[in-house]
Amino acid sequence: MENILKVGLIQMSCSKNKHENQEYISTKVAKLANEGAELIVLQELHDSLYFCQTENVDHFDLATTIPGESTNFYSSIAQQNKVVLVSSLFEKRTAGLYHNTAVVFEKDGTIVGKYRKMHIPDDPGYYEKFYFTPGDLGFEPIQTSVGKLGVLVCWDQWYPEAARIMALKGAELLIYPTAIGYDPSDDNDEKTRQLEAWKTIQRSHSVANGIPTITVNRVGTEISDEGNKQIDFWGNSFVYGPQGEGLFEADDQPQEKIVSISLTRSEQVRRWWPFLRDRRIEDYEGLNKRFLD
Repeated sequence: MENILKVGLIQMSCSKNKHENQEYISTKVAKLANEGAELIVLQELHDSLYFCQTENVDHFDLATTIPGESTNFYSSIAQQNKVVLVSSLFEKRTAGLYHNTAVVFEKDGTIVGKYRKMHIPDDPGYYEKFYFTPGDLGFEPIQTSVGKLGVLVCWDQWYPEAARIMALKGAELLIYPTAIGYDPSDDNDEKTRQLEAWKTIQRSHSVANGIPTITVNRVGTEISDEGNKQIDFWGNSFVYGPQGEGLFEADDQPQEKIVSISLTRSEQVRRWWPFLRDRRIEDYEGLNKRFLD
């Protein structure tokens, strides 16, 4: 019997108002749950604007403890709607120590796991190293009632090593809450190249590991508080199957969508393409080096 999982994606434009963002999410989660979603994935740092465009110590006020007020809110949403929920929060461990953290809630509202973003970018408009300490929980899939989730976050999506380790540890799905967009100074050709590269690298994770990939990105134009930075988030949230087949792709507008994913198909694909069987693990020792001279 085929194992079909109904996954809900919420691609949204965020505001400065945390409660406004949360109420929007609450409404959309309820809608998707009523339509049959069992797992719902939110985008990266969905409770606020993307504050990493600039380095500003005042933005640390946005951080929340885990558990805390924000996790209580999302716990209640998961419980009320009886869904597994993947959220993305700015975590405060203590003063001066913060993480970009995905938190997964079970259908009864309990926190079943969290993942602290491992790869932290530091690029113009994405000054995340100023805010986030690299994750210290490793690449560990999170067991839920709907399957074993390989939850990663945004910049992690460019690294095949992260996806591979999640797959080797039994992840049935790769999930990437994301915040990525265009620099206004880029021309149309460059924007197209970046978007296609972003989709291609993640599609390849599905093919190489024989499991589906789910990515939820934010949309809308966000201007920094200082007014000197701007990102046009490109949306284009998607779901790829275990052979890289496109199951869904959004546009650049807010939207929510349920996608049916066959978990049984991964077993079939891995029998046809046994990449894990044929790996030459005895010859991969160089992968733990920064560079091989």
